[in-house]
Amino acid sequence: MDTIARTLAAGAVLSVLSAVPANAEDAGTVAKEVVADLKAKLLDRPMNNLQAANGPIPGDLTLYALELECQNGIPTPGYYSSLNGAEISDAQRSGIFPCASFTGSWDEPNAVFAFRSVDDYPGISYMNNRKPGELYIVGGEFPTPDDRRMVGPYIAKADATTGKQIWRTYLDNPNVSGRWIANANLNILPDGDIAFAWSHFVTRLDGDTGLIEKVTSLPTGAAPVADVNFKHLTIAPDGTLILKDQTRPIGCTLQGTMAIISCVREGMQSPNSVLVAVDPKTLEILDWLQLPEPAPSPHIIAPYGEKIAIYMGMEETLGRFFWDPAAKKLSTDESWQIKPLAPGQQALTAPTVVGDWIAVQTNGLFSDKKASSVVVVHRDDASRTDTIFPFGELKEHEYSFAPPKNGADPENNMIYSADMGMRKVAGITVDPATGKLATRFVVDDISNTFQPVIGPADKRVLLLTSIKLPLEIEPILLAVKKSNYTESLTWRDAATGKILAESDHFEPLTVNSLTTPGFGGRVYFPTAVGKGFYILQAMPREAEKTAKEK
Repeated sequence: MDTIARTLAAGAVLSVLSAVPANAEDAGTVAKEVVADLKAKLLDRPMNNLQAANGPIPGDLTLYALELECQNGIPTPGYYSSLNGAEISDAQRSGIFPCASFTGSWDEPNAVFAFRSVDDYPGISYMNNRKPGELYIVGGEFPTPDDRRMVGPYIAKADATTGKQIWRTYLDNPNVSGRWIANANLNILPDGDIAFAWSHFVTRLDGDTGLIEKVTSLPTGAAPVADVNFKHLTIAPDGTLILKDQTRPIGCTLQGTMAIISCVREGMQSPNSVLVAVDPKTLEILDWLQLPEPAPSPHIIAPYGEKIAIYMGMEETLGRFFWDPAAKKLSTDESWQIKPLAPGQQALTAPTVVGDWIAVQTNGLFSDKKASSVVVVHRDDASRTDTIFPFGELKEHEYSFAPPKNGADPENNMIYSADMGMRKVAGITVDPATGKLATRFVVDDISNTFQPVIGPADKRVLLLTSIKLPLEIEPILLAVKKSNYTESLTWRDAATGKILAESDHFEPLTVNSLTTPGFGGRVYFPTAVGKGFYILQAMPREAEKTAKEK
């Protein structure tokens, strides 16, 4: 029991005992009333999410098989079929988890239960499921106030309920190697092994043991080896690994992904990125392509007729490229290169597929000159576009910073946009025929993480994190740099933004991370600082009341 809980409990006991008569006989007659009163006072004391759970959270075990069967019915070529075998859902980085469950109520109040992993995993970026009970973690590449000289990246396998480590494999230590280490993603191959890239390397790890099977050095093109990070690994439908690097501005010596933002703001220039195709079994480099610009955000892969299309938002250009598995060649689609940025905007995030439209978020990097917008482009005709500024224009002393890619729900023609600088999140509708964009809702919420949606199309739930600053007036970028804020998770009606459940505020997540859905209605909350990660589950409020009574 923590200090606050002990104090409240002691106060309740003293309050009740003060009412007990001095006469022993009279005291005996009121014993039952004293106990009842004491119990009532203790039950009225609010418990935090951790106290309410009071231990590991296995989720609803009756849902495991149903969720896995549902997921196995959804084709995920190139990836292990699980709730989240990819960095974010699939090769499109869609953020859609139709087989994940919301175990709370849509109509009545909900409570949230939390458990913190028994083992520590510093600087977590992404978490993936394989089979129910299996959890994979990548971390060690995000400098924090508690861990300025981080060691990593590492990949770990843990028990999905307790967070107890099964194995951990370290792939680098920048304090020794001197390499630039920044966020990296995690993808599970169909055979259960792991494909992973960092710095200028790509590797395969045995998914059961963590043993490193192969390692290959990747070409860096015009960029110095010291300034590349092949964070972006996406798997094509034929199984080929398609990789792209982030590039750190020349002359920058900072660690972590935020090095790009910090050094660009100081006027430094990032070198151009490259696109690389790699055999998933042998890790042989099949082809590579020098890109015309830096591309700090991930690419996505989607079928385009019989072709394999690669879409990416670069510093200024939204472009399409092709992978030809027969010829083993990468190529540029010169007919589909768009300049979506308005004057004053900075960089594009990863694109999002919404039917026949490709959506992209602007201001992936900081701008104090122009508000963020969402732009859609028709995949068959790059001249057909529409743009919306869901949060209006910047006011004096306001700025825009929208690092996460757009969330989306194509079945309901919805796009989601989060601008932490403008402190808002929007739900946007897109007309599937015309591409016309319209704002459905805007909520006041500071978030720099992805906006996944879970559940069936007719009952979609939006998972949205919410930052609480230590001071309302503290600049966002300063807070992110210091990691001195707290962050919660909200479960929302994806059609309206209405909050269905909200967790306590915990230590902050890494920027551009994912609150990963888990089996049985659980959600994983990968904190960047502190100890380990949180496992959260929303349940009807009655469950919390029952927990208190026990």
